[in-house]
Amino acid sequence: MTDPDFTPSRHEERTLSTTPAAHPSLRELTRSEWRWTPIVGVAAVLLLVAIRIFAPAEWTSWMTDPAKDFVTLSVSVIIESLPFVILGILLSAVVQIWLPAGFLLRRLPRNAVLRRSVISLLGVLLPVCECGNVPLTRGLIVSGLSVADSMAFLFAAPIINPITIITTYQAFGWNDGILISRIVGGLVIANLVGFIYSTHPAPQTLLTRSFQAACAVDPHAEHGTRTRRTLISFGRESAAMMPALIVGAGIAGLIQVAVSRNLLITLGSNPLWSVLALMALAFIVAICSNVDAFFILSFGSTFLPGGIVAFLIFGPMIDIKMLALMRTTFTVRTLVQVSVLIAVCAAAIGLAVNLVF
Repeated sequence: MTDPDFTPSRHEERTLSTTPAAHPSLRELTRSEWRWTPIVGVAAVLLLVAIRIFAPAEWTSWMTDPAKDFVTLSVSVIIESLPFVILGILLSAVVQIWLPAGFLLRRLPRNAVLRRSVISLLGVLLPVCECGNVPLTRGLIVSGLSVADSMAFLFAAPIINPITIITTYQAFGWNDGILISRIVGGLVIANLVGFIYSTHPAPQTLLTRSFQAACAVDPHAEHGTRTRRTLISFGRESAAMMPALIVGAGIAGLIQVAVSRNLLITLGSNPLWSVLALMALAFIVAICSNVDAFFILSFGSTFLPGGIVAFLIFGPMIDIKMLALMRTTFTVRTLVQVSVLIAVCAAAIGLAVNLVF
Protein backbone atom coordinates (compact mmCIF):
# COMPACT_ATOMS: atom_id res chain seq x y z
CA MET A 1 0.00 0.00 0.00
CA THR A 2 1.46 3.33 -1.01
CA ASP A 3 1.18 6.63 0.74
CA PRO A 4 -1.15 8.79 -1.35
CA ASP A 5 0.23 11.95 0.18
CA PHE A 6 3.87 11.23 -0.56
CA THR A 7 5.40 14.13 -2.32
CA PRO A 8 8.63 14.77 -0.46
CA SER A 9 8.62 17.98 1.41
CA ARG A 10 8.94 20.25 -1.48
CA HIS A 11 5.26 19.23 -1.25
CA GLU A 12 5.20 21.05 2.07
CA GLU A 13 7.70 23.50 0.61
CA ARG A 14 5.54 26.05 -1.08
CA THR A 15 3.20 26.02 1.91
CA LEU A 16 6.22 26.98 3.95
CA SER A 17 6.85 29.93 1.68
CA THR A 18 3.67 31.59 2.92
CA THR A 19 5.74 32.92 5.80
CA PRO A 20 6.24 36.61 5.10
CA ALA A 21 9.86 36.68 6.24
CA ALA A 22 12.22 35.70 3.44
CA HIS A 23 15.42 33.77 3.97
CA PRO A 24 18.45 35.93 3.22
CA SER A 25 19.58 35.69 -0.37
CA LEU A 26 23.15 34.97 -1.32
CA ARG A 27 23.85 38.65 -1.96
CA GLU A 28 22.35 39.70 1.37
CA LEU A 29 24.76 37.48 3.28
CA THR A 30 27.94 39.47 3.54
CA ARG A 31 31.28 37.91 4.16
CA SER A 32 31.27 38.92 7.81
CA GLU A 33 27.86 37.31 8.39
CA TRP A 34 28.94 33.85 7.36
CA ARG A 35 32.57 34.03 8.38
CA TRP A 36 32.65 35.56 11.84
CA THR A 37 29.66 33.95 13.55
CA PRO A 38 31.12 30.41 13.67
CA ILE A 39 34.64 31.70 14.29
CA VAL A 40 33.57 33.78 17.29
CA GLY A 41 31.63 30.82 18.72
CA VAL A 42 34.53 28.40 18.35
CA ALA A 43 37.00 30.98 19.67
CA ALA A 44 34.87 31.52 22.77
CA VAL A 45 34.78 27.78 23.45
CA LEU A 46 38.54 27.43 22.94
CA LEU A 47 39.15 30.37 25.28
CA LEU A 48 37.09 28.72 28.02
CA VAL A 49 38.96 25.45 27.52
CA ALA A 50 42.34 27.18 27.64
CA ILE A 51 41.44 29.06 30.81
CA ARG A 52 40.18 25.90 32.47
CA ILE A 53 43.26 23.84 31.53
CA PHE A 54 46.17 26.27 31.62
CA ALA A 55 45.16 29.01 34.04
CA PRO A 56 47.13 29.01 37.30
CA ALA A 57 45.22 27.72 40.30
CA GLU A 58 45.10 31.17 41.90
CA TRP A 59 43.10 32.48 38.92
CA THR A 60 40.17 30.30 39.91
CA SER A 61 40.74 30.32 43.66
CA TRP A 62 37.90 32.79 44.11
CA MET A 63 35.44 30.31 42.60
CA THR A 64 33.52 27.90 44.78
CA ASP A 65 33.76 24.18 44.06
CA PRO A 66 30.25 24.08 42.55
CA ALA A 67 31.20 26.97 40.25
CA LYS A 68 34.33 25.15 39.11
CA ASP A 69 32.29 22.00 38.53
CA PHE A 70 29.76 24.00 36.52
CA VAL A 71 32.47 25.38 34.21
CA THR A 72 34.14 21.98 33.83
CA LEU A 73 30.91 20.12 33.08
CA SER A 74 29.60 22.75 30.66
CA VAL A 75 32.85 22.97 28.73
CA SER A 76 33.08 19.17 28.64
CA VAL A 77 29.67 18.92 26.99
CA ILE A 78 30.67 21.53 24.40
CA ILE A 79 34.03 19.89 23.64
CA GLU A 80 32.38 16.50 23.30
CA SER A 81 29.63 17.80 21.02
CA LEU A 82 31.35 20.42 18.87
CA PRO A 83 33.18 18.09 16.41
CA PHE A 84 29.94 16.24 15.68
CA VAL A 85 27.98 19.47 15.27
CA ILE A 86 30.53 20.68 12.72
CA LEU A 87 30.45 17.31 10.93
CA GLY A 88 26.66 17.43 10.85
CA ILE A 89 26.71 20.97 9.41
CA LEU A 90 29.12 19.89 6.68
CA LEU A 91 27.01 16.83 5.82
CA SER A 92 23.96 19.08 5.73
CA ALA A 93 25.69 21.29 3.16
CA VAL A 94 26.60 18.22 1.09
CA VAL A 95 22.97 17.06 1.07
CA GLN A 96 21.63 20.51 0.18
CA ILE A 97 24.22 21.71 -2.32
CA TRP A 98 26.48 18.98 -3.65
CA LEU A 99 23.91 16.26 -4.28
CA PRO A 100 21.69 16.78 -7.34
CA ALA A 101 18.18 18.05 -6.56
CA GLY A 102 15.99 15.13 -5.50
CA PHE A 103 18.91 12.66 -5.49
CA LEU A 104 18.01 11.09 -2.14
CA LEU A 105 14.25 11.38 -2.50
CA ARG A 106 14.13 9.55 -5.81
CA ARG A 107 15.82 6.54 -4.22
CA LEU A 108 13.45 6.15 -1.29
CA PRO A 109 10.51 3.71 -1.35
CA ARG A 110 7.12 5.29 -1.95
CA ASN A 111 5.42 3.07 0.63
CA ALA A 112 5.18 5.24 3.76
CA VAL A 113 6.14 2.62 6.34
CA LEU A 114 8.96 1.19 4.25
CA ARG A 115 10.25 4.67 3.41
CA ARG A 116 10.51 5.70 7.06
CA SER A 117 12.14 2.37 7.91
CA VAL A 118 14.83 2.97 5.31
CA ILE A 119 15.33 6.57 6.44
CA SER A 120 15.65 5.52 10.08
CA LEU A 121 18.42 3.11 9.06
CA LEU A 122 20.51 5.76 7.30
CA GLY A 123 22.31 6.44 10.57
CA VAL A 124 24.19 3.17 10.08
CA LEU A 125 26.17 4.97 7.37
CA LEU A 126 26.91 8.07 9.44
CA PRO A 127 29.23 8.19 12.50
CA VAL A 128 27.41 11.30 13.76
CA CYS A 129 25.93 11.56 17.25
CA GLU A 130 22.68 13.35 18.12
CA CYS A 131 24.31 16.80 18.08
CA GLY A 132 25.38 16.53 14.46
CA ASN A 133 22.12 14.95 13.38
CA VAL A 134 20.15 18.14 14.07
CA PRO A 135 21.85 20.23 11.34
CA LEU A 136 21.83 17.18 9.07
CA THR A 137 18.09 16.78 9.59
CA ARG A 138 17.61 20.45 8.80
CA GLY A 139 19.46 19.85 5.54
CA LEU A 140 17.24 16.89 4.69
CA ILE A 141 14.09 18.95 5.24
CA VAL A 142 15.41 21.83 3.15
CA SER A 143 16.31 19.34 0.42
CA GLY A 144 12.74 18.07 0.25
CA LEU A 145 12.29 15.30 2.83
CA SER A 146 9.01 15.56 4.73
CA VAL A 147 9.07 16.69 8.36
CA ALA A 148 7.73 13.36 9.63
CA ASP A 149 10.27 11.31 7.67
CA SER A 150 13.06 13.58 8.85
CA MET A 151 11.98 12.99 12.45
CA ALA A 152 12.35 9.23 11.92
CA PHE A 153 15.95 9.83 10.85
CA LEU A 154 16.67 12.37 13.60
CA PHE A 155 15.70 10.11 16.49
CA ALA A 156 16.99 6.80 15.12
CA ALA A 157 20.35 7.87 13.72
CA PRO A 158 22.24 8.58 16.98
CA ILE A 159 21.35 5.14 18.35
CA ILE A 160 22.17 3.05 15.30
CA ASN A 161 25.25 4.88 14.09
CA PRO A 162 28.19 2.44 13.89
CA ILE A 163 30.27 3.99 16.68
CA THR A 164 27.35 3.87 19.11
CA ILE A 165 26.66 0.21 18.32
CA ILE A 166 30.33 -0.74 18.71
CA THR A 167 30.81 1.11 22.00
CA THR A 168 27.58 -0.33 23.43
CA TYR A 169 28.74 -3.83 22.52
CA GLN A 170 32.18 -3.21 24.04
CA ALA A 171 30.58 -1.99 27.27
CA PHE A 172 27.86 -4.62 27.70
CA GLY A 173 28.35 -7.34 25.08
CA TRP A 174 25.14 -9.38 24.82
CA ASN A 175 24.44 -9.16 28.55
CA ASP A 176 20.81 -8.70 29.64
CA GLY A 177 19.72 -7.85 26.10
CA ILE A 178 20.94 -4.27 26.54
CA LEU A 179 22.45 -3.90 23.05
CA ILE A 180 19.52 -5.46 21.19
CA SER A 181 16.97 -3.58 23.29
CA ARG A 182 18.72 -0.30 22.56
CA ILE A 183 18.84 -0.80 18.79
CA VAL A 184 15.36 -2.26 18.35
CA GLY A 185 13.78 0.12 20.86
CA GLY A 186 15.37 3.15 19.20
CA LEU A 187 14.17 2.12 15.74
CA VAL A 188 10.65 1.38 16.95
CA ILE A 189 10.30 4.71 18.76
CA ALA A 190 11.74 6.71 15.86
CA ASN A 191 9.38 5.08 13.36
CA LEU A 192 6.45 5.57 15.73
CA VAL A 193 7.21 9.29 15.96
CA GLY A 194 7.47 9.47 12.19
CA PHE A 195 4.17 7.64 11.72
CA ILE A 196 2.29 9.85 14.19
CA TYR A 197 3.51 13.08 12.61
CA SER A 198 2.94 11.80 9.09
CA THR A 199 -0.78 12.15 9.86
CA HIS A 200 -0.41 15.81 10.85
CA PRO A 201 -2.66 17.99 8.66
CA ALA A 202 -0.23 20.93 8.52
CA PRO A 203 3.36 19.69 8.97
CA GLN A 204 4.84 23.13 8.28
CA THR A 205 3.39 24.33 11.59
CA LEU A 206 5.72 21.95 13.43
CA LEU A 207 8.65 24.14 12.37
CA THR A 208 9.79 27.50 13.69
CA ARG A 209 9.03 30.54 11.52
CA SER A 210 12.71 31.18 10.85
CA PHE A 211 13.24 27.63 9.64
CA GLN A 212 10.08 27.79 7.53
CA ALA A 213 11.68 30.74 5.78
CA ALA A 214 14.86 28.74 5.22
CA CYS A 215 12.85 25.89 3.70
CA ALA A 216 11.19 28.28 1.25
CA VAL A 217 14.54 28.87 -0.47
CA ASP A 218 15.81 26.30 -2.97
CA PRO A 219 19.57 25.91 -2.33
CA HIS A 220 20.07 24.78 -5.93
CA ALA A 221 18.50 28.01 -7.22
CA GLU A 222 21.02 30.28 -5.51
CA HIS A 223 23.88 31.71 -7.57
CA GLY A 224 27.57 31.35 -7.01
CA THR A 225 29.95 28.40 -6.94
CA ARG A 226 29.07 25.38 -4.85
CA THR A 227 32.08 26.04 -2.64
CA ARG A 228 30.88 29.57 -1.91
CA ARG A 229 27.35 28.35 -1.24
CA THR A 230 28.76 25.67 1.07
CA LEU A 231 30.60 28.30 3.10
CA ILE A 232 27.46 30.40 3.34
CA SER A 233 25.42 27.34 4.37
CA PHE A 234 28.04 26.53 7.01
CA GLY A 235 27.77 30.06 8.36
CA ARG A 236 23.97 29.94 8.50
CA GLU A 237 23.83 26.63 10.31
CA SER A 238 26.66 27.57 12.68
CA ALA A 239 24.84 30.78 13.58
CA ALA A 240 21.80 28.68 14.48
CA MET A 241 23.56 25.76 16.19
CA MET A 242 26.42 27.35 18.19
CA PRO A 243 24.32 29.53 20.55
CA ALA A 244 21.93 26.62 21.13
CA LEU A 245 24.83 24.28 21.91
CA ILE A 246 26.40 26.70 24.38
CA VAL A 247 23.10 27.44 26.13
CA GLY A 248 22.21 23.74 26.30
CA ALA A 249 25.62 22.83 27.69
CA GLY A 250 25.36 25.56 30.30
CA ILE A 251 21.95 24.37 31.48
CA ALA A 252 23.18 20.77 31.59
CA GLY A 253 26.19 21.79 33.69
CA LEU A 254 24.03 23.82 36.05
CA ILE A 255 21.57 21.00 36.68
CA GLN A 256 24.34 18.46 37.19
CA VAL A 257 25.79 20.67 39.91
CA ALA A 258 22.39 21.25 41.51
CA VAL A 259 21.09 17.65 41.47
CA SER A 260 22.69 15.09 43.75
CA ARG A 261 23.67 11.89 41.98
CA ASN A 262 23.45 10.10 45.33
CA LEU A 263 19.70 10.61 45.16
CA LEU A 264 19.55 8.92 41.78
CA ILE A 265 21.70 6.01 42.91
CA THR A 266 19.47 5.27 45.91
CA LEU A 267 16.62 4.61 43.47
CA GLY A 268 18.57 2.08 41.41
CA SER A 269 17.23 -1.19 42.80
CA ASN A 270 13.54 -0.48 42.22
CA PRO A 271 12.22 -1.73 38.81
CA LEU A 272 10.23 1.45 38.16
CA TRP A 273 12.34 4.08 39.87
CA SER A 274 15.56 2.74 38.38
CA VAL A 275 14.13 3.42 34.91
CA LEU A 276 12.86 6.89 35.76
CA ALA A 277 16.03 7.83 37.65
CA LEU A 278 18.35 6.91 34.79
CA MET A 279 16.11 8.66 32.26
CA ALA A 280 16.40 11.78 34.43
CA LEU A 281 20.16 11.29 34.54
CA ALA A 282 20.31 10.93 30.74
CA PHE A 283 18.35 14.15 30.35
CA ILE A 284 20.67 15.99 32.74
CA VAL A 285 24.16 14.82 31.74
CA ALA A 286 23.51 15.27 27.99
CA ILE A 287 26.37 12.96 27.08
CA CYS A 288 27.19 12.02 23.49
CA SER A 289 25.60 8.78 22.26
CA ASN A 290 28.98 7.61 20.98
CA VAL A 291 30.34 7.27 24.52
CA ASP A 292 27.28 7.10 26.78
CA ALA A 293 27.54 3.30 27.12
CA PHE A 294 30.91 3.63 28.89
CA PHE A 295 29.51 6.37 31.13
CA ILE A 296 26.53 4.30 32.30
CA LEU A 297 28.60 1.11 32.61
CA SER A 298 29.77 2.32 36.02
CA PHE A 299 26.12 2.22 37.19
CA GLY A 300 25.67 -1.39 36.06
CA SER A 301 26.15 -2.88 39.51
CA THR A 302 23.68 -0.43 41.07
CA PHE A 303 20.86 -0.17 38.54
CA LEU A 304 18.71 -2.83 36.94
CA PRO A 305 19.26 -3.48 33.19
CA GLY A 306 15.95 -1.87 32.26
CA GLY A 307 17.12 1.42 33.70
CA ILE A 308 20.32 1.23 31.67
CA VAL A 309 18.35 0.50 28.48
CA ALA A 310 16.04 3.45 29.17
CA PHE A 311 19.11 5.66 29.67
CA LEU A 312 20.68 4.48 26.41
CA ILE A 313 17.46 5.04 24.43
CA PHE A 314 16.13 8.24 25.94
CA GLY A 315 19.39 10.19 26.22
CA PRO A 316 20.33 10.25 22.51
CA MET A 317 16.79 11.31 21.59
CA ILE A 318 15.93 13.84 24.29
CA ASP A 319 18.30 15.66 26.62
CA ILE A 320 18.85 19.29 27.57
CA LYS A 321 21.45 19.93 24.90
CA MET A 322 19.40 18.13 22.24
CA LEU A 323 16.28 20.16 23.07
CA ALA A 324 18.26 23.40 22.75
CA LEU A 325 19.53 22.33 19.34
CA MET A 326 16.12 21.12 18.14
CA ARG A 327 14.55 24.41 19.23
CA THR A 328 16.29 25.98 16.21
CA THR A 329 14.02 23.87 14.00
CA PHE A 330 10.86 22.78 15.83
CA THR A 331 8.30 24.76 17.82
CA VAL A 332 8.09 24.47 21.61
CA ARG A 333 4.75 22.67 21.34
CA THR A 334 6.22 20.08 18.99
CA LEU A 335 9.20 19.48 21.28
CA VAL A 336 6.97 19.03 24.34
CA GLN A 337 4.79 16.51 22.50
CA VAL A 338 7.75 14.58 21.13
CA SER A 339 9.54 14.56 24.50
CA VAL A 340 6.52 13.13 26.32
CA LEU A 341 5.94 10.49 23.64
CA ILE A 342 9.58 9.35 23.62
CA ALA A 343 9.78 9.39 27.43
CA VAL A 344 6.72 7.16 27.78
CA CYS A 345 8.03 4.73 25.14
CA ALA A 346 11.54 4.58 26.61
CA ALA A 347 10.14 3.97 30.10
CA ALA A 348 7.89 1.18 28.78
CA ILE A 349 10.83 -0.52 27.09
CA GLY A 350 12.94 -0.20 30.24
CA LEU A 351 10.19 -1.74 32.39
CA ALA A 352 9.76 -4.57 29.88
CA VAL A 353 13.49 -5.34 30.04
CA ASN A 354 13.33 -5.40 33.86
CA LEU A 355 10.46 -7.89 33.72
CA VAL A 356 12.32 -10.18 31.29
CA PHE A 357 15.79 -9.97 32.81
